Parts: sequence; C-alpha cells; structure tokens
Amino acid sequence: MKTIKVWSIIGLTALLNTGCEKILEEKPQSQIVPAYFNSPAGVLGGIAGVYNDIRGQWGTEGFTVEMQAGTDEFLQGASSGGVPPYTYNGLNGSNFGSAWGVAFQDINTLNGVLKYGQTTDLPEATRKQYLAQAKFLRAFWYFYLVQTWGDVPLSTEFITVPSQAASRQPVAQVYELIIKDLTEAAADLPNQPTSPFLGKAATKPVAQLLLAKAYLTRGWLNNTAADFTQSATICADIIANKAAYGLDLWQDYGDAFVPANDYGKETMFVSDHMLDPKYGYYQVGAAAGGGAAQNLTPWFTNWNYPNNSGINSYKSAAGAYVNSGTSLMIRDSQYGRPYTRMRPNSYKWPSGPNAGKNYFLDQAFTNRNVDSRFSNSFYTVYISNTAVTNTATAANNKRGISYTTVVGADTAVWLPDFEVEGAPQFVGTRPFKGLVVPPSLWDNGIFPALKKFMDPSRGANFNDPSTRPCVLYRFADVYLTGAEAYLKAGDATKAAALLNTVRQRAAYRKTNTAAQNAAAATAMTITPAEVTVDFILDERTRELFGEWQRWHDLVRTRSLVRRVKAWNPEAAPNIQDFHMLRPIPQTQIDRVVEGPKFPQNPGY
Repeated sequence: MKTIKVWSIIGLTALLNTGCEKILEEKPQSQIVPAYFNSPAGVLGGIAGVYNDIRGQWGTEGFTVEMQAGTDEFLQGASSGGVPPYTYNGLNGSNFGSAWGVAFQDINTLNGVLKYGQTTDLPEATRKQYLAQAKFLRAFWYFYLVQTWGDVPLSTEFITVPSQAASRQPVAQVYELIIKDLTEAAADLPNQPTSPFLGKAATKPVAQLLLAKAYLTRGWLNNTAADFTQSATICADIIANKAAYGLDLWQDYGDAFVPANDYGKETMFVSDHMLDPKYGYYQVGAAAGGGAAQNLTPWFTNWNYPNNSGINSYKSAAGAYVNSGTSLMIRDSQYGRPYTRMRPNSYKWPSGPNAGKNYFLDQAFTNRNVDSRFSNSFYTVYISNTAVTNTATAANNKRGISYTTVVGADTAVWLPDFEVEGAPQFVGTRPFKGLVVPPSLWDNGIFPALKKFMDPSRGANFNDPSTRPCVLYRFADVYLTGAEAYLKAGDATKAAALLNTVRQRAAYRKTNTAAQNAAAATAMTITPAEVTVDFILDERTRELFGEWQRWHDLVRTRSLVRRVKAWNPEAAPNIQDFHMLRPIPQTQIDRVVEGPKFPQNPGY
C-alpha cells in the first residue's frame, strides 16, 4: 500500500514530524485514542499506521534473518555476525522476536478501528472497505504470529487500560479468528486497489490468497482434508478470475523483478519503501543502518565484491579461494552494497545420502539450461567498473601476461554454475583477464548474489536503502499454494497442472526462438507422479528464493528438521523438533507479573 498517499489525505504528516513526546505530554493515549478513532481520519490513520509497521519489518535485517536463516536455502555469509537463527545454537527469547511487540500493538489498533469504525460518519461503501482492510490486517498479523509461535494471546477487544496479565490461547482458536476475518475481508474488499488504498494494498484476491494459506496451514496441523480442499478451491477461484483482479504471470520470469513492474500484474501485496526524509526513516546520502523501516533486501545476499575480487586471486593447495591483488571491482549501484549476511546453500556434502551434492545447484536449481529462474535470480557475471592494470611479474599472477581491464567491456568476475579447469585465472589453458570462480571455490565470502531485488535507481548515493517495495505476495504463489493444497487433498493431476503453469513460464527466454521456447516448456513439464511435497518445496525455492517465506514453508509442511539435517551443515548439529516453534520474547514473559506466568515454548 502506498501509505504516503493515505498520510497526505488525513494529515498525519504533521503528527509524524513532531514525534511522540509532545503528543504524550499534552494528551495521554488513554484519552486521545478512542476519540481519534471516532473520526473518519482516525479510522484511516489507524489502518495507515499498521501498513507502516509492516514496512518496519519486511526488508529490514533482523526480520529477514528470522524468516530465512536456518533453512535449507541459506548459510551464513562472512558478515552474518553468527546470530543464533542461522544455527539454532543459543537461540532463545532474548535474541529472537523482531515483530512480536509491533504485531500486538497493531492488532490492538485494528481492534480500535473495528470497534469505532462501525459508527464513524462514513459512506457505507467506504466504511465496508475500511473495516475489511482492518480485518485483513488483523488476520495478516495473527497468521504470522500463530505460524511462528503457536499459541498466542488472542484479543478482539480494544484495550485502553494497561495490564500486567496475559495468557496464550490455543492455535485452533487463533485460526478460527484468522479464517473469519479473511472470509469477511474477501467479501468486502475491492477486486483491485482502490483509493485511498493505492499501490498494492489488500484487495479481494490478496485476502483470498492469505485465506487459502491459512486453510492449507491448518490442514497440515490437523490433517484435515476439508481444509486442503477449501484452500485448493480458493486458489482455483483466484486464477479463474485473474482478469477481473488485474493479475497474471509475466511471460518472462525475470520481468517480475524489473523495478518498473514492481506494481505490475504479477504483484499482489507489497510493503512500500521510500527515501522521503520527512517521514523520519531515511537521511538521503547517509549510510543505512539496517533498521528503521529501511529496505536493505538487495544487500543481504551480496558478497563483498569490492574487497574480495583481487585480480590475482588463486586456488590454495587445499582447494580454497585465496584473495590476492588489486580488486577488480568497486562498489556501485548496479551490484549494490556488499552486506554479505547470508548466502545460497552451496555446501557440497562429502558423505551421507547427499554425498557429492549441494542443495543450491543439485536439488533446487537443476535443469538450469532450460529453467530461466537461476539466471534471472542471481548475478554470475560482474562486468568491470574500474580499470585495473596487472603486470606479468605481479605477485600470484600465474597468467604470465600484462594487461589492463576495460571498464564496461571486460568480465571482472565470472561465477559459472559448473567447474572450469584452470580457475580462477584460466579457462582451460587460456588466461582470463578477470576471475573465474566455479562452485568448488564458492565460500562465505564469494558466491552468486541474489539480484532480483537490486535497486540501481539510487545513483551516486548507492549506500542509501532501496526505494523498491518489498513484494510479500506474487501471483505465482497462488499456483504453488494451490498445487500443495491439491496434492494434500489427493488430486496430484490438478497439482501438476498448476505447477506446470509456473514451470512452463520459467522455460521462456526472450533470446529463444518460438520453437526453442516450446521445446523448453515441454522439457519443464512434469507428470502427476512426480509431484511430492519435497518437489513442491524445491519448486518454491526456485520460484520464491529470498522472498521471506522459507522458514514458514518448512514449518507448515513439517519438513524443517528433516530438510535442515539433510542440507544445512551449520544448523544440522543443533536443530531439534522443538525448533518448529520460535522462542517467546523474554520481555513478554518478564512483563507478565499478574496472574499465571506467561509460558515459554518447550525447549527454550
């Protein structure tokens, strides 16, 4: 949702610019909040504030780590800081729970909107839309909470009096509210974004997708065929009505990630980000710090190409990459800021059932000559952006020649997805002016960087956070969610059909002829017999890598422990069954001093 448009309508800009201290001094919250919600501007302001808080999580560093680390997809980058979510070692309530507090704060705000919005002086059609937005957002946060922590406090009342007592309600009750809210929201939300909720805010199909996910997840918990069938039916309905919803897949997978298409037909729901300093989140030209609603997504999976691309880097006797010489690259806006927090899981298992294989290339991104998603998702070629002169006698220069790299023409670093004899300075027996870094030399400091979210628009201020939105849901996810639901409902034929729509799209390349694209689509087509839960999880990696879903995907399908043990060498020694739920933040436990103690999840 483009909340800036809402803020300008209701005049919250002045409120945000003054900060909260003066407001609290003059008018205590217990006096101002109910009266504020009695006005149309207050109801809309409450909704806008919740959208703003979503922006404070998706795209920020801590939340991104919590949603993706410690899975089969990611290992630690060289600058990860060794935080516990990567390995589960030492994971506890003091180092986890980025969104717990803000989620419950927002739920209470939405309860206020739903209470006072019923009687606020608004046209009936407008009131229905506002209340539907509030129901969607309350369900959105509760769905995140119940997937992450299980039993959680459940409240539908607007709380204005502080309390030091709290309790957790059963998962079943939480899902009842989620499904009720989303069902009602889907009935009243518009088919497409409508003022004042412009951009890609909640609409009918977005509420339907979240409802399908809720049914699917509850179905897994209870092994309930009716929930799987309901989820599949909802996804089929979204697809059948895609024209009315203004939704579709781009013909080329890569077009889904072109900045100009961020609000296009495949995008369903986003968290907006912007550089305008008047909202207090950014200072243009200043280095970003990782929090304060900053979208740093382009950087997290970015290796340190300015400092780890020495022109005469070589392969050690032990077979490791050793950086040496003047760096072939300097930092720029195209390749982004090198945070090096996490990297694709390319660990090659030396023994066991996956001996000789790595998850990244051998399990997930297979058939790369046909499937375009690998090449559209990762940087494997870095073009020179600074002239570097190398002499034949320079230390560790094994090429035996002198030369200068040509900016914009020479390849500075090539990370092929196959082994190359003579790497990193040769291709076979031919000297290579840049570096060749094949999979056997990838480590936590050099690896293919995720490029889907790169933001080249920042120009000279390439250390600024991205202004691109974080896309939480894409239309492709409707097909993947529906396929999983159909499989669990016992219909592998329909599951395969939905998967084939996504896979055949992935076969398309603009550089192919029509005949080549047709042949590629055939090569990507699967049969119902090939559809398994693990196949769908691999397909979700191929389609949704890095899109804040992986930990919940593995938990939902009861696959987290099994797949982490199978593929993630850093987390495999520590992960246990109790890690299927996260630790309750210790601050929550400590603040409950009245009535029964607030219980921690088992194992923590």
